Amino acid sequence: MRITLYLLGLLLCVLPPAGAVTFDLPEPGDDVVGQTFTLTTRWEETFSDIARIYDIGYRQMVAANPEVDAWLPGEGTTVVIPQQYILPPGPREGIVINLAELRLFYFPKDEPVVVTYPIGIGREGWSTPTGMTQVVGKKKGPSWTVPASILKEHEEDGDPLPPVVPPGPDNPLGSHAIYLGMSGYLLHGTNRPYGVGMRVSHGCIRLYPENIKQFFQLIEPGTPVRIIDQPYKAGWLNGELYVQVHPPLVEYIEAKGHNYTELVNAVVSKLGEDNRKPDWSLLNEYAQSKTGVPMPLYLWQGDEIAKHAEPPPL
Repeated sequence: MRITLYLLGLLLCVLPPAGAVTFDLPEPGDDVVGQTFTLTTRWEETFSDIARIYDIGYRQMVAANPEVDAWLPGEGTTVVIPQQYILPPGPREGIVINLAELRLFYFPKDEPVVVTYPIGIGREGWSTPTGMTQVVGKKKGPSWTVPASILKEHEEDGDPLPPVVPPGPDNPLGSHAIYLGMSGYLLHGTNRPYGVGMRVSHGCIRLYPENIKQFFQLIEPGTPVRIIDQPYKAGWLNGELYVQVHPPLVEYIEAKGHNYTELVNAVVSKLGEDNRKPDWSLLNEYAQSKTGVPMPLYLWQGDEIAKHAEPPPL
């Protein structure tokens, strides 16, 4: 209930299409950028339509609006546009890709901004790997040399592919490709933009066609790339602690189970030497709802602490 009231209490407005979203970096000590807002839908709009206008992903829209029909929101429905983010943990440099969030963050050198894009990633069985790498090249109008495993898969599905797909509208790489040091993995456009914000690829990372064109111009070989899988984030904004909980990927659950230890650790790490205690029951609500929207976490202090000293099982 508190989550619903918070989201419905946000400013009701309609912002212009994002195209690409760039935010000033927050003040020192803060971690949150952007703004969550709401809008009223028109009859013909779907979540895929709305997501592309505001530079977010389909899965992101679904998580933030669990009670709304994604394919037919209907005329006059109020929906949350989750365009606020806790920046990923770790250094704010180069490209940081958070698989759990299906989002890319780019921190340009010598410029106090962050550029962020929704992405599509590898589906189950074709997971996008985590780790450190860098940009090793880029190409406009790429051809696609189809891996043998994908040729076999398409052949078995009755949809054979040529060994090399030339540049053009039928090329799954889209109009631009950015090559990574991880062999066989790319950042690229797509001829199926509805897959951005979803798990649909064979491991590569897809961007909306309009976004890859812009990103291609920003990125140079040598740019560091850090790929993480972090469904739980915590960060400060104007003296208030926020948490952001995304639905974990299957691979994360298989490795770490159904628990929220890393969520608790993220909160405790951000508190540092702060003597206040989190409202654990509220944190549990956020952990269960997994809206992907940064939410404020009340901190107990003084005589209140004794009543709320230990976290309940999450």
